[in-house]
Amino acid sequence: MAEKNYMALLAQLEQGMGMLGKAIPATMGAFGQLHGKAMEGGALPTKYKELMALAIAIAVRCEGCITYHTHAALAAGAHRDEVAETVGVAVLMGGGPCVVYGTQALQALDQFMAETA
Repeated sequence: MAEKNYMALLAQLEQGMGMLGKAIPATMGAFGQLHGKAMEGGALPTKYKELMALAIAIAVRCEGCITYHTHAALAAGAHRDEVAETVGVAVLMGGGPCVVYGTQALQALDQFMAETA
């Protein structure tokens, strides 16, 4: 499997979301508010919420979501071993296909970690 450039994919996602924001500002504004409220720290810290979102992203096989939430989990303070265990939970819940998408999460993590080093 060829390694993807997750920094470029993240930039494409952000650009695409910006385009959607201009095309459907009310919808994307509401989605942004929902995202912000759902991910803000409370009984569960933001890091745990991002790891949960990553596990779900892997289980539903959403490459863009994997990219976004891997980056966000790292920014929220997640460590490599926490992301790896998150992949393990996704594999438990989604089986073999999650192994394939889980490798993408680890590749993305390594690229994002290298970028911040």
